[in-house]
Amino acid sequence: MEIATLSSKGQITIPISVRKRLKLKSGDKIVIQEENGRFYFDNAAYVAFARVAEAFEGAAEQAGFQSEEEMQEYMQDIRKEVRGY
Repeated sequence: MEIATLSSKGQITIPISVRKRLKLKSGDKIVIQEENGRFYFDNAAYVAFARVAEAFEGAAEQAGFQSEEEMQEYMQDIRKEVRGY
């Protein structure tokens, strides 16, 4: 268990051991979630990435791609088309 101190401005300093586990650095955003009366902190970038990955789960198969390589080739073709070369 780690303990943080609340400042008069409502700020807390997250202990270094917690920052390392959450892979946080200065300027990073933190998501605070409440569940059953308990609050949880998480790295906002990782939460956003996980939500996007979940939202796109299975989208490549639905679009008809058979492999990751096939999808990457398609994306490269689009980039060439957009850039004009």
